[in-house]
Amino acid sequence: MAAANTTISNVKIKAMKTLKQLERLRKAHKLIQQEKTGSPSEFANKLDVSERQVYKIIDYLKEIDAPIIYNRKIKTYYYTTSFDLLVNVSVQVLIENEVRNIYAGTTFLNENFLTARLVQCTNLY
Repeated sequence: MAAANTTISNVKIKAMKTLKQLERLRKAHKLIQQEKTGSPSEFANKLDVSERQVYKIIDYLKEIDAPIIYNRKIKTYYYTTSFDLLVNVSVQVLIENEVRNIYAGTTFLNENFLTARLVQCTNLY
């Protein structure tokens, strides 16, 4: 039973990290749209991450085809053309019967179900 509780705790920690990443990505996008990022160092401070993490976020945005560049004169990242990023997060607690109905009677352990639901959201950048 202790192993199951540890696994559930680990999944909850991963879920919280994923939510933080999504919120950070949303904030980064907003600052880039407003052309108020500042230098990479300033941008890192605004996002409460390291400068290296800022570069990872920028790389991730470029991977999803964000037309982003940095202007050294005005010290900001900006989008060269219109670009919108919609970040929605929905958290819903399901009781055991609801999970069974969704998955045609298949029983899932809580930690396996949560892990499966988080797989596509992890490692954003």
